Amino acid sequence: MLVLGLLLMAGAAAFAGLLIAYNLSGGPDYTVTLLGSEPFTISTLGAFLGGIALTLIFGLGMWMLLAGTVLARHRGKKRRRDRETAEQAAAERDAMAGRLEGRGSTDDAAEPAGHRRPAAHRPQWLRPHGHH
Repeated sequence: MLVLGLLLMAGAAAFAGLLIAYNLSGGPDYTVTLLGSEPFTISTLGAFLGGIALTLIFGLGMWMLLAGTVLARHRGKKRRRDRETAEQAAAERDAMAGRLEGRGSTDDAAEPAGHRRPAAHRPQWLRPHGHH
């Protein structure tokens, strides 16, 4: 795939180079009409190079769009994974706190992963700071 991409790029560059080399002799000028006015005239070579420039700008925009989409997808997956890990750690912490309080280990082990005990039933060292 990499070699094919490199061959396509080299072929396109060679073709563009040949077109530029054979069109340096001048040629007719074309008047550009833009929104009802005629801001400038352009030669055939200028129109060709302008098309190449616009194509490169469009390609850069597409690349940035796709790269941003991939980056956002990876960030979302990482956030989701971190959230699940935090929920699991909180459930394990709450189950261990229940065992330490002497409420029994069999009931706490069966709690769902997203369940959290109210702050009043947590030991002092598990409560958030400033709420003592």
